[in-house]
Amino acid sequence: MNKTLDTTTMHNDTMAAFPIDASAAEGAFKSCAELNEKMSAVASTAVEKSASISQQWTQETLKGLSDVSKAKPAPADYIQAMTDFATGYSKAATEHLTAFAEIAKKAQADTIELITAAGKTFGDETTSVAKTPSKDATSVTKTAAAK
Repeated sequence: MNKTLDTTTMHNDTMAAFPIDASAAEGAFKSCAELNEKMSAVASTAVEKSASISQQWTQETLKGLSDVSKAKPAPADYIQAMTDFATGYSKAATEHLTAFAEIAKKAQADTIELITAAGKTFGDETTSVAKTPSKDATSVTKTAAAK
């Protein structure tokens, strides 16, 4: 009768021949999770500030429309109310859009700072991880050359 190959032993022998450093993968996962957490915080802060500005702008607009819709004694008063509303809205739009731009600029700067720091950390970790196999290879080469 034919014997079935013991693939478990073969697999274990193969894996033992090519050791994998699981701690490096674990460290990379943790670094990615930390970066995602920080990036989410930047995005959440920007969204909260933007929502606040939008709410304020909406309230100001509704107040202005309320003033426009009130009964006036003369037709010219309606024109004056519309002119005042348009002028106020234009000024508010400039202020609010400037505030939105500041939020976006801050979020962009924070994101660039996070990505730069993550890139530096990644480079440092890669260098330190690469040094160990390099030392091992050098040691094995020297030992083999000595024999």
